[in-house]
Amino acid sequence: MYGINIYNSKNRHITIGANKEKKFSLDIYQISTHDPLEEFLNELREVRFSTTFTSKQNLSLLKMLRKNRPEFAIGEEPLGKIRDHDIELYLDVERPYPPMLRRPPYPASLETRKGI
Repeated sequence: MYGINIYNSKNRHITIGANKEKKFSLDIYQISTHDPLEEFLNELREVRFSTTFTSKQNLSLLKMLRKNRPEFAIGEEPLGKIRDHDIELYLDVERPYPPMLRRPPYPASLETRKGI
């Protein structure tokens, strides 16, 4: 004889035979009706790839992202979102310029400096 606990007790369980003290856990998991590919594409809904890519290149990139998903996201986080790695970047382009922006883009060579 089998017994199944259908009440909203602390956890779901079943019993076997007359021994009501020995309970076996009955973990019920929600069955996902979503296709994993559909969930993956939903994550990428806001992503914009280069407009110069061909459809074949886009497909190749999507396959690579899906295959290597753990490298681009942690656990249940969406792609590109890594928990506790959020940073805020601030680019100071107002005067007075930071030291690295004060330098010329390419330092002049010795010959050029002699000519100047």
